[in-house]
Amino acid sequence: MSHARTSRLIDDLRERIAHLEGGSTRKAAVLPFGVPDIDDRLPGGGLVCGAIHEVAGGGSGTVDGAAAALFAAGIAARSKGKVLWCLTRPDLFAPSVSQAGLHPDRVVYCEGDKDEDVLASMEEGLSFGGFAAVVGELVRLPMTASRRLHLAAEKTGTMGLVVRRWRRQTEASDYGNPTASTTRWRVSVLPSEPLPVAGVGRARWLAELMRVKAGECAEFEIGAPDAKGRICLLPVSADRPDTSSWRGSRAS
Repeated sequence: MSHARTSRLIDDLRERIAHLEGGSTRKAAVLPFGVPDIDDRLPGGGLVCGAIHEVAGGGSGTVDGAAAALFAAGIAARSKGKVLWCLTRPDLFAPSVSQAGLHPDRVVYCEGDKDEDVLASMEEGLSFGGFAAVVGELVRLPMTASRRLHLAAEKTGTMGLVVRRWRRQTEASDYGNPTASTTRWRVSVLPSEPLPVAGVGRARWLAELMRVKAGECAEFEIGAPDAKGRICLLPVSADRPDTSSWRGSRAS
């Protein structure tokens, strides 16, 4: 066997091994945050587009998930094209989503009666491939369902964003269970950015990167998305919520 043929066979085997190990995601398109300190923590320099990403609220926002929804809206706003938003509770406040950069004209809402309806709609939207992003609000995300969503997203290159919303505080423990998501975030509300005059400054959040494939966990104090979906890094404050109860779930 010639040396050139041997080299081709070795290269082909390496590509197959990388694909089986998930290395193909490193070559996929990514959506950067535009904040170097955050993007440097993400393999590829941003959120992988053909993958699933989970976001949940923390602290007082564990149940309502408002900060988590706006965090996801800011990500979707920086993509190009229509966004499919699947939900079971019609309480999403469109003006706030618009302030996070996601204009109502870009959003297609799909309402279902239960989580299974949201999962089915998300899978259809991801498989369609015509959306910039597909967002779904879910109480639970079983491993099998998350794998189906990930495969659909990987096939079309559409980003999937799962906003975990719970009706009771006790249900939040489900966030410690493993899924096929590429990243897992928790967003907690902090006192707003101080102003030199009386008034309410930019909303400030603690964004915890609790899990990332081929990467390490991290924490960031950020400013909420602006009218173009862009976040910013803010100086660390002493007003962080207690996150000790969540430390053990990061390894999942």
